[in-house]
Amino acid sequence: MNSAIELVVAAYVETNQLSALQDMKVHREGLAMSIRNRTDFNFWVLLAQLDDDIREIEAGIRRLRAAVEDRPASEL
Repeated sequence: MNSAIELVVAAYVETNQLSALQDMKVHREGLAMSIRNRTDFNFWVLLAQLDDDIREIEAGIRRLRAAVEDRPASEL
């Protein structure tokens, strides 16, 4: 079963929405950065999920860029 982030990334890749993927990645990186150094609570589960999301988004960005590079110039 696919996770929600996998489905969202797949939809963005399918519809060629690179900027949306980049925005999602920046947002999750910001969230991770804001909680990474907190000492009032152990956020390891949330950080692990954010890291997984970021990896999935990065994979989607790579797939989308590869698809664009493989297109004939006449389609661009």
